[in-house]
Amino acid sequence: MRMPPYALLAIAIVAEVIATSAMRASEGFSRLLPAAVVVIGYGIAFYCLSLTLKTIPVGIVYAVWSGAGIVLITLVAVVMYRQVPDVPAIIGLGLIIAGVAVLNMFSKMQAH
Repeated sequence: MRMPPYALLAIAIVAEVIATSAMRASEGFSRLLPAAVVVIGYGIAFYCLSLTLKTIPVGIVYAVWSGAGIVLITLVAVVMYRQVPDVPAIIGLGLIIAGVAVLNMFSKMQAH
C-alpha cells in the first residue's frame, strides 16, 4: 500500500524538526547519539520529500515543509529552551503560515 503524499510530507516535516532539535544537543556533532539522530532524521526527511515530489509540485512541497518546520521548531524552542518569541517574531510566523495557506488554497501549480 502506497502512503499518501501529504502523509509522507508530514513524516518529512516531523523528521526534520527532530533532526534540527537534536542538532543543538549534538554540541557541534561532538556527542554521538544526538549527531546520529541529526543524520538519520535528515535522511528520512529528504527521502520522504523526494517521494512527495512525484505527485506534489516542488513549490508547494517546499513551502509546506519549510513553513511548518519553522513554526514547529519555534514551538520546540519555546518548550525545550525557553526561547519565547517576541511580537515581531510572532507576526513573522503568522505571515509564514498565511503565505503557505494562500499558496495551497489559491495556487494553480501542477506537478509535471
